[in-house]
Amino acid sequence: MKSKTILLGHGSGGRLSHELITSIFVRHFGNPILNQQGDAAVFAIEQGALAFTTDSYVVDPIFFPGADIGKLAVAGTVNDLSVSGAQPLYLSAGFIIEEGLEVALLEKVVESMATEAKKAGIYIVTGDTKVVDRGKCDKLFINTAGVGMVKPGYEQLQSGKFIQPGDKIIINGAIGDHGMAVMSARNQLNIQSQLQSDCASLNGLINELDQHREHIHFMRDATRGGLGTVLAELCDKRPFGVNIEEEAIPVHEGVRGMCELLGFDPLYVANEGKVVLVVGAAATDQIVDIMRMHPLGKEAFVIGEISQDHPGKCWLQTAIGGNRIVDMLAGEQLPRIC
Repeated sequence: MKSKTILLGHGSGGRLSHELITSIFVRHFGNPILNQQGDAAVFAIEQGALAFTTDSYVVDPIFFPGADIGKLAVAGTVNDLSVSGAQPLYLSAGFIIEEGLEVALLEKVVESMATEAKKAGIYIVTGDTKVVDRGKCDKLFINTAGVGMVKPGYEQLQSGKFIQPGDKIIINGAIGDHGMAVMSARNQLNIQSQLQSDCASLNGLINELDQHREHIHFMRDATRGGLGTVLAELCDKRPFGVNIEEEAIPVHEGVRGMCELLGFDPLYVANEGKVVLVVGAAATDQIVDIMRMHPLGKEAFVIGEISQDHPGKCWLQTAIGGNRIVDMLAGEQLPRIC
């Protein structure tokens, strides 16, 4: 660790988070399952394989356009299981509640969780509640853990071992909606475009692609750190590179305008309903067509491909024809967005 204290940037999902995880947690907890460092731990059982994941949610504010901390907690964990190739089955929910929180507000969050869990076809089966002194927690923090069965053929999905030059990179829709919606609500910005978070459970969309699972070589949801960090991590220390096209990446005009106004790069703004896929070139068109028939994939696009050039680097072809390197997010672009 270069820093002697924990910084906000250590929770960004970018380079500082990577440093914290490898320097402290993996160094002390390291084992063959943890060392996969995927969105979920995948391990064999007597019949098949299980995926197991956990995440904590500290978003500010806890209600924002398009979602809230409860929906976010369920969808985020469902998505971590889904992009690991698993069918989500069961969730736990742990609540850390600040003394003085209105009961009606807590119930509204719990109702939102129940609604999203039903929509995703998953059961919340266990949990825990702690109440802390006033001022020791900002209203409400939630931890969720999830378990799912890994679908046959997806056991090595997170490893990326089947990725090869010529594979295409697909995203299911526009980037940056969640981060900008939270930012707008947090600062009470009067944005006429009415930004909405893209928060959603992606298992239904991903299930539609099962018929082509042999052509799907990698999946990851682009949450903290955004699309840019996912792609930089994808090729980091790998024998291949990534080429993406700026003009192919969908960004809603409201998000683009707000990013320009505030000096943010949409590539590094958080999403909560976006999956990035690396697929074989032969099945690309079929997979995009299937995605576009689903409500969460209407804006699916091919945004780039895997290249044998510049291994370990992600290059972005800009709208004006130049190239720049896309690295992991450095520092903290937007704190407490999930």
